[in-house]
Amino acid sequence: MRLNELSIGSTATIREVGGSGALRQHFLDMGLIQGTEVTVIKYAPMGDPIELRIHGYELTIRLEDAKSIEISEPHRPKHEETKEHAQKQEKNGRLEKHHPGYGEGGKFHDRKEENPLPDSETLTFALVGNQNCGKTTLFNQLTGSKQHVGNFPGVTVDRKDGVIRGHDNTLITDLPGIYSMSPYSSEEIVTREFVIQEKPKGIINIVDATNIERNLYLTMQLLELGFPMVVALNMMDELRVNGGSVLVNEMEEALGVPVIPISAAKGEGIEELIRHAIHVAKYQECPLDSDFCKKEEGIHRGIHAVMHLIEDHAKRAEIPVRFAASKIMEGDAKIVSQLELTEKEQNILEEIARQTEEETGMDRAAAVAQMRFDYIEDVCRGTVIKPRESKERIRSRKMDQFLTGKCTGIPAFIGIMGIVFWLTFNVIGAFLQGILESGITAVTDLVDHAMAAAHVNSVVHSLVIDGIFNGVGGVLSFLPIIVTLFFFLSILEDSGYMARVAFIMDKLLRKLGLSGRSIVPMLIGFGCTVPGVMASRTLPSERDRKMTILLTPFMSCTAKLPIYAFFTAAFFPGHGAVVMIGLYVFGIVMGILMALLFKKTAFKGEAVPFVMELPNYRMPGAKNVVHLLWDKAKDFLQRAFTVIFLATIVIWFLQNFDMGLNMVSDSQNSILAMAAGLLAPIFLPVGFGDWRIVTALISGFLAKESVVSSLTVLFGSTAALQAGLTSAGAASLLVFCLLYTPCVAAIASVKRELGGKMAAGMVVGQCAIAWIAAFVVYQIGMLL
Repeated sequence: MRLNELSIGSTATIREVGGSGALRQHFLDMGLIQGTEVTVIKYAPMGDPIELRIHGYELTIRLEDAKSIEISEPHRPKHEETKEHAQKQEKNGRLEKHHPGYGEGGKFHDRKEENPLPDSETLTFALVGNQNCGKTTLFNQLTGSKQHVGNFPGVTVDRKDGVIRGHDNTLITDLPGIYSMSPYSSEEIVTREFVIQEKPKGIINIVDATNIERNLYLTMQLLELGFPMVVALNMMDELRVNGGSVLVNEMEEALGVPVIPISAAKGEGIEELIRHAIHVAKYQECPLDSDFCKKEEGIHRGIHAVMHLIEDHAKRAEIPVRFAASKIMEGDAKIVSQLELTEKEQNILEEIARQTEEETGMDRAAAVAQMRFDYIEDVCRGTVIKPRESKERIRSRKMDQFLTGKCTGIPAFIGIMGIVFWLTFNVIGAFLQGILESGITAVTDLVDHAMAAAHVNSVVHSLVIDGIFNGVGGVLSFLPIIVTLFFFLSILEDSGYMARVAFIMDKLLRKLGLSGRSIVPMLIGFGCTVPGVMASRTLPSERDRKMTILLTPFMSCTAKLPIYAFFTAAFFPGHGAVVMIGLYVFGIVMGILMALLFKKTAFKGEAVPFVMELPNYRMPGAKNVVHLLWDKAKDFLQRAFTVIFLATIVIWFLQNFDMGLNMVSDSQNSILAMAAGLLAPIFLPVGFGDWRIVTALISGFLAKESVVSSLTVLFGSTAALQAGLTSAGAASLLVFCLLYTPCVAAIASVKRELGGKMAAGMVVGQCAIAWIAAFVVYQIGMLL
């Protein structure tokens, strides 16, 4: 029997996990291992993916992947630890032990061997944890406003660095949320490479206390690295409210590192965490033990045999030997290549792995995962008082009945996104945009009058007012839209709803070669391409992220609405709704066709496998939202602004100077008009070979809204435009405006994410696609 055949509410035991490579390892790391019970919770509204409960937490996988997992016949779930057992533990007084403070001596600080790092040395920390464990909230608590956002080398994964409040000689890096140290996603690769190569002085491992078994799997791998480390048990307040607790001292003994109970959202335990973290880093107090396998087990003998064989290679490669041995047993090819083993040594490793598989009765990767989960189970049995079902879980289940229901999930998603768009583009965002535009206009007028009164040179005057203030100011009006949109998106993300969106839409988008996570950036593209491109950073797959960015401009943004309205009123009166809907549908169809083309050519292969948790719904943290908005605004202004500024200066120059570099009073004599005249013949076959229309299209490169104003100025009146353009030409022009290159702000964002070559390729490609589509529409129009 296969997992995809298990009905909702039924429980079975996993017999074998099929497949191979990184995906299979990811399944094992997520707990899908031989002998583990699994229960089906629900299916997505479209019937795929499927949500499972395993090891006490929920995760989702696709039905296609579930087919590779063999299970037993359905049976009743095993009896779990009861509340009475937890109460018995409490009565025994095990909760009354005082948690030792930092530096009190004992197992974590041997004063006889005290050898602290110099005071001048910066204490570097890596903040590591699972997704949805409160890591960002903790990072904001630790650093306050002293943080910097950048990129990890060679990838577009965000990197946040900050200084711990009150400790200027520290630097903490917020690493991407991951489930294991296996090289499956770009985030996991980045985290592993950072920890191994950068060698931070200490690791702060944040663990969700309400989902402790899932989170401790990553902790096990971090302990194998042997770096000084503290474990921050987050969300302890939620655990206590629901009748649970953690015996902190006992967990410290089991893990061999300090364990600090905290609540990042409420700021509880943060100071104690900081003191412990700085202490273990300052005195380089490493974990007491990193051997978590039982000595009588075959996996113990296998791992230790590998350790002896690779010890000198691991030392030369500067990779912790225990970590390297575990990864070799998992079949991690990257670690094997870094160790530079001889062919004979690799053959010995294969023989060790074969013997281990014979002794354990399972393949070597599954044996390693089983070893870790067995140890985690022992630790939790002795240290965790299981809570009753939490209020958050009960509330989430009730909300999901509507938000992910078979008949209500998709309508609810459409309704929520509709409200977000309405508030962004018609209410809050539009209001803030109006205020900013009024402020820019007021400052522009003030500077204009001041320069006129000072009799500033006319060229400089025009450059400052027409080039910088009007050009850059027009693009800056995107900022309120971006900030407002990301305000709502951050609320949806922090609340846990975005994970449900991916769950709901995955089956539909997978047909286009994408995963369900891609739906949000593309939907945002209907409002504005810039935040849509920026939102693609949350996608874990490099392939999916690139495809999503290149497809987002096909979603018609709101800046094109003035063009549609103008031409509809002038050429298709009484048919506005039909024309508008037709353009939006045509853009979506072109996006689908391009996605299918990408899937078969430049981005061959399937979308990244869909394996993720659906977290409980929670109230978003105000600090997290504010930090995110600040980061997005700063990112847009700092990085995209440079390209935007240069583009506005170039457009201004082309509009105001002739080939002799003399300033012109009539734009018909400008370099831009001459260039448009040279390009005009290209557009004759599509029905609008007038240099004035081409000039307006070039100005649309700066901002789409300027197409209408440029046409009005160049033609003088709507009647003149109607006289110079047929209805077929107008329809062709509308299609061209729908599909041709996005504005300079969007191009700058694409350049920021994909680099200059791909941004330039996108501009050329979309112009070519727009020309072909306009040609087809024009020829059809001429036949009607």
